[in-house]
Amino acid sequence: MPVTVSINSQVAPVAVGVSLFDAGESLGLHIPSSCRKQGKCRECLLEVVEGMELLTPPAEPERHLKGPFRLSCCTRVAADAGLVRCHTMRRATMQVEDRAINLPPHTRLDRPDPAVTRDGGRILLDGREIARATGPLLGLAIDLGTTTIVVRVVDLETGHITATNSFENPQRFGGTDVMARIQYDTDHAGHLLQRTLLGYLSRAIMQFPVDPRCIYEIVVVGNSTMRDLFLGLDVHGIGQKPYRSLTEHAFREGRTTTTAVSMPARELKLPCHPEARLYALPLIGGHVGGDAAACLLAVAPHLGDEIVAVMDIGTNTELVMGNRHKLLTASCPAGPAFEGRSISCGMPGLDGAIAKVKLDDHNPPLVSVIGGGKPEGVCGSGLIDLLGELRRTGRLNVYGRFADGSSEFTVHAESRIVFHERDINELAQAKGANVAGLLTVAKAWGLPLAQLDRFYLAGGFGRHLDIAAARRIGLIPNVPDDRIVQVGNAAIEGACLALLSVSRRRSLEALVQTIAHVELETDPDFFDRFVQGCQFHPIDEPEEAHE
Repeated sequence: MPVTVSINSQVAPVAVGVSLFDAGESLGLHIPSSCRKQGKCRECLLEVVEGMELLTPPAEPERHLKGPFRLSCCTRVAADAGLVRCHTMRRATMQVEDRAINLPPHTRLDRPDPAVTRDGGRILLDGREIARATGPLLGLAIDLGTTTIVVRVVDLETGHITATNSFENPQRFGGTDVMARIQYDTDHAGHLLQRTLLGYLSRAIMQFPVDPRCIYEIVVVGNSTMRDLFLGLDVHGIGQKPYRSLTEHAFREGRTTTTAVSMPARELKLPCHPEARLYALPLIGGHVGGDAAACLLAVAPHLGDEIVAVMDIGTNTELVMGNRHKLLTASCPAGPAFEGRSISCGMPGLDGAIAKVKLDDHNPPLVSVIGGGKPEGVCGSGLIDLLGELRRTGRLNVYGRFADGSSEFTVHAESRIVFHERDINELAQAKGANVAGLLTVAKAWGLPLAQLDRFYLAGGFGRHLDIAAARRIGLIPNVPDDRIVQVGNAAIEGACLALLSVSRRRSLEALVQTIAHVELETDPDFFDRFVQGCQFHPIDEPEEAHE
């Protein structure tokens, strides 16, 4: 009896000795590879979630991999019965936030002024002829998130979005947060993280219903680590004090005038016109990178008098606070807990993830599941809902302990989904880092959080948060609903603005040089604020109300 192999939920019987790569091909799946199954390119990654014991042991080309990850061309079926369940590094059901909403109207672009223009049959880049063609002028905007990737094709003449593709960041085999990926890239030669990402990006671009030769410019945004890994730069320095990219060092030493990077796109072998340019947005400083800079373009706090905060909560939370008179920024190392990782019942925003939870005194928890099927775990927004409901119903105290003295809470009995006290501790520490960052930056600005005119929640996690639950547990400032704006993926919107407007691109390069970076770890009160942030009560609530 052959082994049953499931790859990306497609199933086939596979005989002993057949590789998972060949099994995937028989199912019509595309597994990236550029070495024709020789184990040299190390791109044909799979994550094995069940049945590892039915497969051959890791081969020499797989020595760089840990945990459940395997090279499909080196991994063969070794048993004659059982189930092997795995998936590629791109899970099709991943819920990815690929657009922005509720952005201020004054940030809209009335008329594009791109770097790529047309003069009759001539195609110009910054006024220099790079091609003679009559086809469309297209550009790519790419948001490189630690967890997810979004790619847009944009018509540079009209500003219209032609197509969008999004997928899970395939670099997760190197770790779930930026520090882990920095360490992985430092320890392993060959730019494996970069090559894997470029392979998946190339595939995504080729799937667009456009001729890649009509793509004349690519704009990339991402945090400092994701951006520099993509560019093939050494990221070791970003993981060590003073936590600076090579481009930030060059700028501070006067060797460059900006931390933005411009280069021929062909150097990364992405499918596009041979003379296309790649432009990576400037970093603000430290771990606050080009994605935060892109959010500034999309939200534009520097153009008004309102004091606003823009916060993108994730494995590395970025925060910008201020107005046209002063802007401050900081990064908060929250870790992957808010994305369901390091939580026993946690999972990413895939089909089967519980995204909403409601509790009462008499019935089992009422849950809402992505995709509507049987629940398999709880994603980030569901975890915040769960914490908020446990606090609202008195089942959880401010210190993260269950009121009945137990050490766990059953979320879904049939699926055996249980929320443990140790999970609460993980979430408390992630929340504590964010709250400490908020309070420290607010102090440096000289403004209590309660007096913010506007609080923008950016990113996919922020987009799907229940505001009341998040405020109840002290994840976001204790301000009225009408001051809180969930804007979704502001980074991709900022990338599009930079792609379509040279003038905004240049103004952003100047703006980021005026923003003061608050180094949280040097503030003497940071640890006290972190301890405060680990408690589950509204931020700035009087201490006597915490009992």
